[in-house]
Amino acid sequence: MKIWRNFLVLATLSLFFSCAQAQIGSHPMDMTQAIQDAKTAADHEALAKHYEEVAKSMQLKSQKYAELFEKYESNPQLYGRMGEVLQNHSKSLAHLYEEAAKTNMEMAESHRSMAAEMK
Repeated sequence: MKIWRNFLVLATLSLFFSCAQAQIGSHPMDMTQAIQDAKTAADHEALAKHYEEVAKSMQLKSQKYAELFEKYESNPQLYGRMGEVLQNHSKSLAHLYEEAAKTNMEMAESHRSMAAEMK
């Protein structure tokens, strides 16, 4: 029974890690090329909008993991020894997504500023 439970916890953690890495590092467009090609105010506005959308997505994920952390913290008896691991993991992911959201908002503000200077 212990082996099965440990396997389930490890599988869940693996899924969390793979989802976090895939979401944090992925963009639907080639951002390097889009930034290099941005020549007009409209281009910078489009980039700002993209960064804001990504920031909103990251903020939602941060909230989701913060809620999981609270769940693990309020019911540690349900998760046994892995409870602390799950708490640390969800807290770390919430922080990473929060930082990613802040960085994306900073990029959006930067591109909005560039667009305003071009007008």
